Amino acid sequence: MSCIEGGFSWNEMDVCSPLKPDSKLKHRPLTPLRVVRGVICLVVFLSTAFMILVCFAPIIAVILRLLSIHCSRKAISLLFGIWLALWPFLFEKINGTKVVFTGDTVPPKERTLLIANHKTEVDWMYLWDLALRKGSLGHIKYVLKSSLMKLPVFGWGFHVLEFIPLKRKWEVDEPVMRKLLSSFADPADPLWLAIFPEGTDYNEEKCKKSQIFAAETGLPVLSHVLLPRTKGFCACLEALRSSLDAVYDLTIAYKNQCPSFMDNAFGVDPSEVHIHVRRIPIEDIPESIADAASWLTDTFQLKDNLLSDFNTRGHFPSEGGGGGGGGEEELSTLKCLVNFMLVVVLTVVLIYLTIFSTVWFKIYIGLSCAYLATATYFEIQPMPILDFVKATCVCNRPRSE
Repeated sequence: MSCIEGGFSWNEMDVCSPLKPDSKLKHRPLTPLRVVRGVICLVVFLSTAFMILVCFAPIIAVILRLLSIHCSRKAISLLFGIWLALWPFLFEKINGTKVVFTGDTVPPKERTLLIANHKTEVDWMYLWDLALRKGSLGHIKYVLKSSLMKLPVFGWGFHVLEFIPLKRKWEVDEPVMRKLLSSFADPADPLWLAIFPEGTDYNEEKCKKSQIFAAETGLPVLSHVLLPRTKGFCACLEALRSSLDAVYDLTIAYKNQCPSFMDNAFGVDPSEVHIHVRRIPIEDIPESIADAASWLTDTFQLKDNLLSDFNTRGHFPSEGGGGGGGGEEELSTLKCLVNFMLVVVLTVVLIYLTIFSTVWFKIYIGLSCAYLATATYFEIQPMPILDFVKATCVCNRPRSE
């Protein structure tokens, strides 16, 4: 299942090819202990997400949003940033995956557009490791395929976090995307908007189709990435350029083989994740649509060269030693544990209240579930009362003859 889409797929096949029996062995064996630990992790992550969503979403994503979108987003980023921090804790501290950053060391809390290659279904999750280090974990948003909004619980979270769903038909997606992007244009709202311009995760079959298309149209023939789709990227630039500080170009590679979501959950892969970072000031990105599209294609040709070099050498250029590499510090184990305990204790309290509190709290939880399911399905985001009044007054204002 390809989790994040930044364009439109080469075909309808969106699942990373499963490992064949003769594929490389997993980095760590799937022992009974790892199975038990993985199941516990999934239960904890799902239960904490569900309880935090149903208990707090009506307050911070509805009531507070009716008063101020800015305050609502700040509250959402704070609360869900705490929950999202569980994932880097799982990857780096529990699973022991080494995350190596190379290239530019980016400053904290910039407003930025992130572009990355899409090697497997979990690439998007490793962006959290960088966002956590930069104090922007709660501010990260993704462009994703609309079918993922139907996932139980997680789809509700994607909606509350204002991810941008695409149906992969540009004539349908363009007005929706531009409307949502325009709501992110306020420089006062921190933003990391992540897009995967290949539009689907990489495999050999899709690569061959991409190469054929590139050869027929005179575009670069790439071997380690797919030819990027440019419309979504250009739409993001058009809508947000004036409020962005930079574009972050991230190239992601894995030691040995690509991990799946279940590999991450059970801690069998990957052994190392390498992320090469380029920070491009927004003023260095061409302004015209045609030039920006060419810039994106050139950027993916550079990614192709980087990945080719990685496959040969086993690392990206300028790889540093130490915990994070590339000037990024290793995550604090103590801070990760404190955050984990905070989320778990909060969830236990909420579960206790749901079971043993008054019937009114149970009704509140039920109504919250109903609202989240309905709002996610119909893509409903409350409008602030003052904005609604202003819009109504403008619509009712008589036209001058």
